[in-house]
Amino acid sequence: MKTGTVKQILLLTDGCSNRGENPSAMAALAREEGLVVNVIGVMSKDIIDERAMGEIEQIAIAGGGIHQIVYAEQLSQTVQMVTRKAMNETIQGVVNKELQQILGNQLTLEELPPEKRGEIMEVVEDLGETVRMEVLVLVDTSASMKHKLPTVKEALIDLSISLNARSGDNQFAVYIFPGKRAEAELVLDWSPRVESLSKIFEKLTTGGITPTGPAIREAIRHFKDKSSLRRLADDDESYSEETM
Repeated sequence: MKTGTVKQILLLTDGCSNRGENPSAMAALAREEGLVVNVIGVMSKDIIDERAMGEIEQIAIAGGGIHQIVYAEQLSQTVQMVTRKAMNETIQGVVNKELQQILGNQLTLEELPPEKRGEIMEVVEDLGETVRMEVLVLVDTSASMKHKLPTVKEALIDLSISLNARSGDNQFAVYIFPGKRAEAELVLDWSPRVESLSKIFEKLTTGGITPTGPAIREAIRHFKDKSSLRRLADDDESYSEETM
C-alpha cells in the first residue's frame, strides 16, 4: 500500500490574524492542495482570548487538521503529539479509501470485526514509522510571542529528534510571520533536521502585525515549488536514462 508523502502545515500562534486573506479560507485552499493544516494555540495562563481560540479552531477545521490550545510550558510535548496524531489520521484516511475499494461502501473501519480492525490499525502504525513526512512550520512572531519563542525553538528541536527516530524520511521547513521584508519569511528551507534553528531563533525579533492568512498562502506556494522541483528532477533523470 502506497500513501505517498504526508504533507502538513503546522501553525504555531497565540493571536488573531489582522492582515491579509482570511486564514480559514487559506487553510481550505491548502486542504484542496493535499495539505493538512494543524494549529497549536500558545496561550499565556492569565489571558483567555475567545476570539483567538475560535480562529485557531476554524483554521484547523478548514484545513482538515487538528488543533490544541496549550500553555507555553506544555508546548514541546504538544507539538509532537499533534504532528503524530495528524499523520496517523491522514494515513488512516488513505487506508479507509483502499478498504472501501476492496470491500465496497457497505463497511467502514468501525464496522469491521475487532480482530480485523486491529490488523488495520497495525498497518496504520507501521506506515506511521515508514511513510515520508514533510512538515512546514509557521511561527507567529508578532509582539505577544516575544517570551514564547525560546519554548517554540525547543519544541521544534524536540519534534525533529522525535520524528527522526522513525525509519521514514522527514523534511522540515520553517517560516516566521511577519518577516522583516515580507508578510512571511523563510528561515529554514527543507532539511531533515531543525537543530540549526538554535542560532536562527536567537536573532529573531518580535513585533508588528499577525498576517496568518498570507503566511498560510506562502506555505502552500512553498510546497508547490518543492513539487515542481521534484518533477523537474524526475524528468531530467528520465531524459538521462533515455539518452544513454
